[in-house]
Amino acid sequence: MAWTVDFYDGVENAILTMPSKIQARMLRLLELVETYGANLGAPHTAPLGDGLFEIRAKASEGIARALFCYMQGEHIYVLHAFVKKSQRLPRKELRLALARMKEISRDE
Repeated sequence: MAWTVDFYDGVENAILTMPSKIQARMLRLLELVETYGANLGAPHTAPLGDGLFEIRAKASEGIARALFCYMQGEHIYVLHAFVKKSQRLPRKELRLALARMKEISRDE
């Protein structure tokens, strides 16, 4: 059974404006998530805690992350996507994804 992947407003566009090789890698990982679910394992996906997970897309142009959560059933919601500029996950990006996850949870 295929998984459903939805995007928070503007996230799909953020992915489409990433450098081409990073974008291609991210889109391929999202296709795998649709087919096999979000537990692709390291180095592709990882839990961040509090119900939040990340997809890690690495290419010669850099590294990008897409932060997502599970909704009811086999439904994944991509909350935020960005190109990383430092080793650590920026708190600002994490807080934004958590706020969006709470908003989505209220609407469900």
